[in-house]
Amino acid sequence: MGNFFVCLPLYDERDVAMARRTSKAVGRIARCRSGLVARTATGRYHPRIATKCTMRTGIDSANSPRNKNNTAVEVDTAASKARRLTVPPPDKVATSITSSRGLVLDLGLAGSWDSAEVGSPVVKRYVGDNEERWYMWYHGRSLGEEEEEEEDGTGDRDSIGLTTSCNGIHWSRGEGRVVRSCGDAGMVMECRDNWWAFDTESIRPSELVVMSSPMYSSVYWLYYTGYSSSGEVVVMDTPAGPVSNPERSLNRKSLHSLPGLACSQDGRNWARIEGDHHSGALLDVGSGSEWDSLFIAGPQVVVHGSDDVRMYYHSFDRETGRYAVGLARSRDGIRWVKCGKIMVGDGPTGSFDEIGIKSVSVAKMGRDGTYLMAYEAVAEDGRTSIGMAESEDGLRCWRRLGEGPVLEASGTDGWDSWGVGSPCLVPMEGHEDEWRIYYVGTSLGGRTGIGMAISKGGDTGSFGRWSGISL
Repeated sequence: MGNFFVCLPLYDERDVAMARRTSKAVGRIARCRSGLVARTATGRYHPRIATKCTMRTGIDSANSPRNKNNTAVEVDTAASKARRLTVPPPDKVATSITSSRGLVLDLGLAGSWDSAEVGSPVVKRYVGDNEERWYMWYHGRSLGEEEEEEEDGTGDRDSIGLTTSCNGIHWSRGEGRVVRSCGDAGMVMECRDNWWAFDTESIRPSELVVMSSPMYSSVYWLYYTGYSSSGEVVVMDTPAGPVSNPERSLNRKSLHSLPGLACSQDGRNWARIEGDHHSGALLDVGSGSEWDSLFIAGPQVVVHGSDDVRMYYHSFDRETGRYAVGLARSRDGIRWVKCGKIMVGDGPTGSFDEIGIKSVSVAKMGRDGTYLMAYEAVAEDGRTSIGMAESEDGLRCWRRLGEGPVLEASGTDGWDSWGVGSPCLVPMEGHEDEWRIYYVGTSLGGRTGIGMAISKGGDTGSFGRWSGISL
């Protein structure tokens, strides 16, 4: 796949032409309402084919185990999208919110594309010689699920937006992009209208990786979760009681999710790359009684080596009634082979992850090569918190750090008083091994926002909400 580069600065609008030329190298570009769709003349992009998966440290061009001392190329990682709780949150009634501690991105203005919900933060930090720039991709929605649909039926879909910052705290929507109206400020990617596509109902970002090769030059690859209407409502028994559609629903429709990929030269104008699945997705659900037969969501991608790309994703195991995390591996970031389930919460009765874990964010720690995973934990009452685990090789043998969460819901007056989840890990190089977690918070009234917590020095087992003190 070529060389990989880390933390390249985002390009401005003048590079859109370059993006189009790059996309033509991938294949023919057809314009549609959802944006640019990259396809070959046969309708598919066909890189080399992987045939089987191995849990060894490295894989060579034949997808076989190789020397575990292969050079690892580290790329910034971040995580996933806000997901529905296992048990629905409280009814959206007016509640008194007096504390905004930790909140860094609130809902958009009334009538804007993200006025009803925000979530799924994917945050990247770039430090140049004279400046520091931050970029956050996130999902937004303009109508509540129980609200009346707009005449064209599209107003309740999730879209993806971009906001920028100079410090990761104060964010500005819509910079560097021409918008159709004030309500569209910050929106960079919408759902597709193609009946066959996997992302017709909602899209949520999961991870952004910077790739570089002779074919692509330097390109931003956005892995995301796409939702379509499945027409099936699955009801399962869990320790918390009967659960229907554990991933999410919209206007009383059960939504089916699969992972997708889009590429860009500037982080604002995106071209989809279609996978092997007939819907354009990168992976399909498992068959029969396999643990991931319901859906695949939250594709978190980490580049371990030049021919070893890893995708962590979550699903809901109907056999156990719990969320779990699986692994897939690839040589090129497009063709994937599943390696099975690698981590489950499955805590004891009353634990913070009794119903499992999902929406993970994985990063490689620079000093010793250990992999760090932040995850959304689901308790038996459906409330969510954030836990942490680590692994020496990022494959199996993940160990939970501590017996409890590193971040949980705030008090009853907080903006995130019901639950916290969808963590995004950001290492703060130059700040004494400090880490940040960007996360989605939900209030007792169902209002969402994006917050930020900071590790206490290099201790990744202890995080505190940003309190407004200069960092």
